[in-house]
Formats: sequence, C-alpha cells, structure tokens
Amino acid sequence: MKKADAFEFFRRLAEENPSPETELLFVNPYTLLVAVALSAQATDIGVNKATRALFRDVTTPQQMIALGEEGLKQHIKTIGLFNTKARNVIALSERLVSEYGGEVPADRDALETLPGVGRKTANVVMNVAFGEETIAVDTHIFRVSNRTGLARGKTPLAVELKLEQTTPPTFRRHAHHWLILHGRYVCKARRPECWRCPVRDLCAFKDKSPAPA
Repeated sequence: MKKADAFEFFRRLAEENPSPETELLFVNPYTLLVAVALSAQATDIGVNKATRALFRDVTTPQQMIALGEEGLKQHIKTIGLFNTKARNVIALSERLVSEYGGEVPADRDALETLPGVGRKTANVVMNVAFGEETIAVDTHIFRVSNRTGLARGKTPLAVELKLEQTTPPTFRRHAHHWLILHGRYVCKARRPECWRCPVRDLCAFKDKSPAPA
C-alpha cells in the first residue's frame, strides 16, 4: 500500500474511533500483563468474565503468589489452556517479585523473558501500560494487514516490522488498537462486512461482501 493510502487508511479509522482502548479489563500494569497472558487463544470477553472477580482481590504479584496455582485455576478454569496459564502466571509473578521488586518492567526484552510472555503480550503491555508505540500482531491484525494490503507478511513478526515501516508516526500510538477492532468487528475472518468498511476503496481485497438484504 502506498504511503498516502496508508495515511488515509489510519486517518479514517482514527476518525471513527479517536481514542481506542483495549477491551481487556485491568487495574494496573500487572493485571494487564496477566490478562493479556490469559488471552492467548481465548477471547477478551471470556478473559474478562474470568478475571472480573479475580482482580477484585488480586492486583499484585505478591497477592497472586499467595492465591497459589490451584486458587488461580478456580478463577480461570473457563479459559482454554487454563492449567498451563495458571502455572505461567504464578511463575511470572514469582519472577517479578524476585527480580523486579514486584513491578512490571517497562522493557520489552525483559518482559519476553517472563514465563508465558511472548512478543505479542510484551508489545501490548508496552503500548497500553507504558505508552510505547509498539504494534502487537494478533490474528486480527495479521488478517487485516494481509487482506487489505496494508502490510503483507507470512509471519506475525514480518507483519509487525512492515507495519512499523508503513504506519505514519501520527498514528503509531493507537495503530494496533484500530487494526484489532477493525478486524474484530468489520473485517471479520469468515464474513468481512465490506459494505460498511470505511477503508473499502483503499483495500486490496477484491471479493467485497454485499450489504445484507
């Protein structure tokens, strides 16, 4: 996609939603980190249902350690892969306490060393909690970027690097939120709602879906 078209692409998404936010519930950087880690292969809605009660009582790694793995499982057992995720959350909490004084480090490389934390999770935390201009490529962003021609790539990392090149500086702070929400509610996987897409004329996807009768 040409630079002028990429600028217009984001301008229109920004016009529709000037201040996009994550749909995951959290109260501080630590609970955000936990929520994003739990969201792997799960929906934000499902994670929010599981963490709503959890985050009323647990907001620090120390409190999570005190809750314990079995206690955490009782809160998140409706989430896929909850056994592994519970183990990772306890382990990352222990690392935060032992190595970072119980604080979430504002460093992507450090975050990626924590159990259960990959590049996508680290990018979300850096962006949402610390205001960094990172782009977390999930399945929605991967699909939207390739389908529209905004930033094509065969892997999430390739798409991330391409987006860093093509996203105008003005829009980098919120770019991944706009793309996630666009993919979640408009540019859907099976039935993209092209008929109401604000960037339809800029999109490389040729099989434009018709408006419902």
